[in-house]
Amino acid sequence: MADNFVVHIVDDDEAVRQSLAFLLGTAGIPVRLYESAGSFVAALPGVKGGCVITDVRMPGMTGLELLRELGAKQASLPIIVITGHGDISLAVEAMKAGAVDFIEKPFEEEAILRAVRMAEQRARKEGRQSEDSAALAAKLASLSERERQVLQGLVAGHANKVIAFNLGISPRTVEVYRANLMTKMQAKSLSELIRMALLAHLSA
Repeated sequence: MADNFVVHIVDDDEAVRQSLAFLLGTAGIPVRLYESAGSFVAALPGVKGGCVITDVRMPGMTGLELLRELGAKQASLPIIVITGHGDISLAVEAMKAGAVDFIEKPFEEEAILRAVRMAEQRARKEGRQSEDSAALAAKLASLSERERQVLQGLVAGHANKVIAFNLGISPRTVEVYRANLMTKMQAKSLSELIRMALLAHLSA
C-alpha cells in the first residue's frame, strides 16, 4: 500500500467499524473510523488520500448522500459501499453515483481486502493523472501568447505557411515558435505536442 493510503470507514454500527478496522489492520492497512457520514465530511479537508468504505443505509446522511456530497466536492477518493442482502437497486444507484465497488452483507473478509486493493490501484492511477495534469498546465502557462497562437494553429491542422498568414508573420518565424514550443512543452515529436494540447483542451 502507498504511504498515504488510508481506509476511511464510515458506518453508524460500531461493531462493523471495529471488525473492519481489525481486518484491515491485520493486513497492515491504516484505517480511520467515523460514526456518521457527517463526521467524515467535516474531516474531509484533512483527508489526503486513500479510499472510503461506507454503509449505504445510515441515519442522517446516508451512504448514497455521502457519495453525492463527495462528488459535488470533487473529492477523488474511491468509494466502496456496503449494502444489505438484496439491496441490488441501491447498489446500482451507488455505482451510478460514483462508487467503485459494492459489497453485500454479510461480507467475506477476502471480498473487503480485494475491493480495498483495487481501490488503492485506482487511487494511485488517478494520482498520477492528477500530477500529469498539473505538470501539463504548468508547461502551458509558460507559453507566450504568440506561442499559444501557433500551437492552436497546429492543433487546427494548419501548415506553417497558413499559420504565418493568419498571424501576419513569416513562415520562418513560425518555425522558431514551433521549436520553442517543443522545448517548453518537452515534446519529442509534433504528434506528442498536439496530443498534449488536446489533453489540455486547447483549441483554436
